[in-house]
Amino acid sequence: MASHIERRKFLATLGGAAAWPFAVRAQQPAPGKWRLGLLAQTRRQDVLRQGLRELGYLEGNNLVIDARPNDRPDRLETFAAELVGLKPHAIVAVGTQAVQAVQQATKSIPIVLFASDPVGNHLVASLAHPGGNTTGVSAFSPELSGKRIEILRNVAGEFSSLAVLWQPDDPPAAIAFKETQNAARAMRLQLMAVEVRDVNDLAQAFETIAKMRPKGLVILTGPLMSVEAARIAEFTLGLKLPSIYADRFFPDAGGLMSYGPNFDALTKRAAVHVDRIFKGEKPADLPVEQPTKFELVINLKTAKALGLTVPPTLLALADEVIE
Repeated sequence: MASHIERRKFLATLGGAAAWPFAVRAQQPAPGKWRLGLLAQTRRQDVLRQGLRELGYLEGNNLVIDARPNDRPDRLETFAAELVGLKPHAIVAVGTQAVQAVQQATKSIPIVLFASDPVGNHLVASLAHPGGNTTGVSAFSPELSGKRIEILRNVAGEFSSLAVLWQPDDPPAAIAFKETQNAARAMRLQLMAVEVRDVNDLAQAFETIAKMRPKGLVILTGPLMSVEAARIAEFTLGLKLPSIYADRFFPDAGGLMSYGPNFDALTKRAAVHVDRIFKGEKPADLPVEQPTKFELVINLKTAKALGLTVPPTLLALADEVIE
């Protein structure tokens, strides 16, 4: 593990870091039983539940959670309508498309979002003054696209061709794709874009990548990518392809590396927003929080399986090394 000073230097170079503006503190739950709608993938659901427990909300005691998955774009409107019909006190929606679906379904129930670029995608009026019935946390960090390529080259060595796997119908992915294009162009890399729109596209996508024979792969964040992290990791290992993702979903599932916001910490901040809303605060008055902590996670077992030697300096600076 890196020393405090080393990690500070590393994070300052790769995007900066600071402490969360508000500490998560255990609080007494408000009286009565609360109902919460949740439109998110399983891991986000689990982390949010943990964050709520730390704040004193216990399912089966003072909290009821109605959950739906967010990895089916064709079902989001149906799931959002179902959750609104259950009349929860608030709804947590993860992902831009999920938030849009819930916003279309209700203008009165408070919505806590976890999404990229909520202002650019017109989910809130501004970060400081969201307005309407929506607030939450932003995972917006497209500027890190170039840093991921740099980290990947640090491990895989210099290369001239790079593949990008992404969901073109996911608004944040479109922004990140442009940033990745710009970064690759600046590094004089040949960029090969491969699109997936649903789970059925993955096998064909990796057949295409295999024919392209790139020397590295950047996977852009999206609901499908997170849900299918283990399968994507298996594909990359089969192709002996060094790869990097923004969320630690990927190395936890057997992928090589991730570098990006601490998504678990962001999810717990969403739980804090839920708590504040339950206690009477209005979403319009709660600023949307932005990521201030970024983490590098390296799966050393996968690196060895790929025949890669991770530089000791990078290992020392990693927030977590999976062995």
